[in-house]
Amino acid sequence: MLVEGIKSRPIYHPLEPKPGSRHILVADAEGAEAILELATKTPDGFWDKARILYIPRSAVGKGYEERLQALTPFPLYVGPTIAAAIPRLTKELSDAQMGTQIYLAGTEGLVGQAMIVALEAGVDQGSIQRDHRGSEARRVQCVHCKGITEEVTTQPVKCTHCGLMLLVRDHYSRRIGAFQGVCIDAEQPGTAPEPEEAFL
Repeated sequence: MLVEGIKSRPIYHPLEPKPGSRHILVADAEGAEAILELATKTPDGFWDKARILYIPRSAVGKGYEERLQALTPFPLYVGPTIAAAIPRLTKELSDAQMGTQIYLAGTEGLVGQAMIVALEAGVDQGSIQRDHRGSEARRVQCVHCKGITEEVTTQPVKCTHCGLMLLVRDHYSRRIGAFQGVCIDAEQPGTAPEPEEAFL
């Protein structure tokens, strides 16, 4: 349920090769497809300067590992979770030089969190590309307790921190890489509708 016209929602585009001193590619799940599509357009020498960080997330994702490793001479980093991959991305960015290009592909949770890390490392937004692939599950911040609930697929959703039933708004905060959730039954507690699948 990607709603058109929401100004705060990130804008995604297919990945395109750009000249750079180094290329850092980060993907999860079906985001691997974006990297493989990029590989059909890259110039000679591109992959000699490329590092890939990948989070399979499922058995389907594991099917991409060998194909991704075949692209670059450097070892493919495979992480179990986004949280586990973030320190590795931070390390890669700490070693980066001027002209490094960042390519992010996959779920909004991964893209948003990796974007924050890149910006905090001082990477210019013009050097970061984003391609949304796969699940539309949302990362949601409760505006009341500020807790983050990951992998939200229902509307409304119960906050995993304070227990409030949240209406997941289409407002996306780039600062925290999450959609905003507001209490749906604040005026009449206990009247929240039953959660229904909304973001698959």
